[in-house]
Amino acid sequence: MTASTTRRTTGLRSRTAAVGAIAVAGALLLTACGDQTKKDNGSDSASTSAAPLADKLPAAVRDKGVINVGSDIAYAPVEYKDESGKVVGIDLDIAAAMGKQLGVDFKFQNATFDTLIGGLAAKRYDIAMSAMTDTKDRQEGVDAGTGKKVGAGVDFVDYFTAGVSLYTNKGDDQGIKTWDDLCGKTIAVQRNTFSHDLAKDQAKKCKDDKKKALKIEDFATNPEAETRMRSKGADVVSADYPVAAYSVKTSGGGDYFEIVGDQIEAGPYGIAVAKDNTELRDALQAAVQAIIDNGEYEKIIKKWGVEDGAVTEAKINGGS
Repeated sequence: MTASTTRRTTGLRSRTAAVGAIAVAGALLLTACGDQTKKDNGSDSASTSAAPLADKLPAAVRDKGVINVGSDIAYAPVEYKDESGKVVGIDLDIAAAMGKQLGVDFKFQNATFDTLIGGLAAKRYDIAMSAMTDTKDRQEGVDAGTGKKVGAGVDFVDYFTAGVSLYTNKGDDQGIKTWDDLCGKTIAVQRNTFSHDLAKDQAKKCKDDKKKALKIEDFATNPEAETRMRSKGADVVSADYPVAAYSVKTSGGGDYFEIVGDQIEAGPYGIAVAKDNTELRDALQAAVQAIIDNGEYEKIIKKWGVEDGAVTEAKINGGS
């Protein structure tokens, strides 16, 4: 997907109203939520014999009892470490619920976002689950910036939807209301994310319109991008709406950042699986659909205050 194919999201009011719930849920999690990363950062152990979808897994995975997950664990509230160092978040809770259906643990392994698909290809992980937007480019192994084929691509099991937001230092919005206002500015983004792709597309538009250039600074993690903006090295940061909203509500007690303008629709988050691992992909799809159907998914989404991102169907490769 490119910036030219994005659309304004509807329901901005309800998304904005959910920001407070996100912050409250995050605060509750720090003190009351069970650790989803027990047993070497895996989800709570599930009994294979009691798991209704265990037979759908590849035999090797079922026998191992673990699905190794590559994830950038620095993207609150999707996955992050709380004050005690435990790995928590939306993805962790969803994975734990899926683990009960499949009879396996999901063991999250930390890595920078831009290495996840490569790590999947190198078989360091069984899947990648890290607020990764399902796009045609990623499905086909195409570099979004150059349009060149760079890998085999991956399949996605979609489980959430999220828009993309811009945010600035609080009280210093630089006159930014839309992406077209970024010409002549400096934007900080996490490397190889959808926000990075959008920034590259906007930089081309600024150049084509003969306006001032948009400077892009990319970082391995979103907190690094935020730190750059806090130090006045960048004017604005872009991230997925749940992440931006969480940062705005929690950073500096809510005193550091503010969201500017409307979010734009990015598309679905997907669990990435290697193209040749269709049996695992289909088992994951069945597990996501099962927790949607049995109500566990809804409880998780409500707990984090991100109901507007909920899906009703676990699609394969639903991104565009």
